[in-house]
This record gives sequence, C-alpha cells and structure tokens, in this order.
Amino acid sequence: MSFTLATWNINSVRLREPIVCKLLQEEAPDVLCLQECKSPVELIPMEAFAALGYTHMVARGQKGYNGVAILSKLPIKEVGAEDFASLGHARHIAGQLENGVTIHNFYVPAGGDVPDREKNEKFGQKLDYLTEMRDWFKASSPKKSILVGDLNIAPLEEDVWDHKKLLKIVSHTPIEVEHFNDVMAAGDWHDVTRADISEGKLYSWWSYRAKDWDAADKGRRLDHVWATGDIKAAAHSSRVLRDARGWEKPSDHAPVFATFDL
Repeated sequence: MSFTLATWNINSVRLREPIVCKLLQEEAPDVLCLQECKSPVELIPMEAFAALGYTHMVARGQKGYNGVAILSKLPIKEVGAEDFASLGHARHIAGQLENGVTIHNFYVPAGGDVPDREKNEKFGQKLDYLTEMRDWFKASSPKKSILVGDLNIAPLEEDVWDHKKLLKIVSHTPIEVEHFNDVMAAGDWHDVTRADISEGKLYSWWSYRAKDWDAADKGRRLDHVWATGDIKAAAHSSRVLRDARGWEKPSDHAPVFATFDL
C-alpha cells in the first residue's frame, strides 16, 4: 500500500476552508494532518471535505485556539490524544490506518517571544511539553509510526534564513533544538523530509509581518514529518508546497508532503 500524507498548520480551518479544499482537490493527499484548527470538532467543515472524498476524521478541538485534525480518504480510527504538560490544550491526536500505521499529529506550543522560562511562562511550557513527549515516547517505544505537525522548532542551520541571527530567537535556540533532538532519539524517530532533501535551505513558515514574504524569504522549517526506524526506508518524495503560502488568505505555513510505501 502506498499513501501520501501532508501536514499543514492551517491557522483556522473554518476561515481557510477554501484553501483546504483547494489543496485536497489539486494535490489529493490520502491523509491531511491539520494544526491550529481553532475550532470545536463539531464545527470543522467536514461536509465540504467529505464531498472531496475525505470521509474520515479524527480530531481534538477548542474554540478559537489550538486544535488538531487528521482528514483521510482511508479508514482511520482514533488511538489516543495526550495532554502533555497538562496545559488543557488540544495539541495531539493519534489515528491508526487499517495497515497498522499509527499517525501522530502534533501542535507543539510556540513558546512566546523570550527564550527564558523565568521571564516567559510560555517558553517553560514549551520545554515541559517537549520533555513529556520525550518521556512518553521513551516509555511507549513506538513502532510502525509516523509523527507530523507544527513542532515550532527549526532544528538545523539550513532550516532558518540566518542561523547566527536566530540563535537567540524562539524556535531556533540551542535548548529548544536539544529538546527536539531528545524527543527524536527517545522514539527512534527519523526526519523524513531531510532524508529526502538533505541539502540547502528549506522552509515551511514565513511570517505575516514580511511585506513580500517570497522575495525576502526569511523562513523557518517548523513543520515536520518523522517516521520510526522500522519504516523510515518506506518514505520518499518529500516536498514543501511553497506556492500555498501565496494563495488567497493564506496560512503563514506551507504544507509538507511525504509518500510511504507500506
């Protein structure tokens, strides 16, 4: 079985329903994982998505904030939703396909603006969230699993527009990257995107603050696709759909794709 998966921080699934439908029509991934849906589950516009063949969904929602959903053409059942760091936020949902593959969809806290947990509670929450992710995966030893989402960390020098300038900016600080790598190691996770696209700058997010985001190209790779070691060789054809950042009323994130032969 071969299936294509995409992950996208949509920044309000109801507000951006038209571009979600555009993606589903034009790119037709088998599975689309959305973050920052900003909607109760019952108000996610499933009728429009089902009309395009996405008749299955597992999700966690909140009014106006956070929220994660997995839309699928393929049958999928919910197998978990964790509240790491006890924040009471809808930031994780896990679904399992009929072939036994588990998909974890995450929206890791952004962490605020100041990279100091003493001065910024949100930064501490982000580090605590990642620590609990690490411990959970270490205890559960995931197999035949894929992890996707807006992890709000750009780990590599080539994942940001200027490594030196961003070392003290939340999302690229050494302590965040250390926590990110600890989560990867704990679950035997492997970076599918960089396995396919190993060289060069690669971004999935460009700030709304940039007047011309495309020309300035001051991006960061905050959105990730990982696979456990037992299935990493099955992944291929990774890409970032950069054009989606320029669609009408866009998210500030672009979708990231990968295909798995399993």
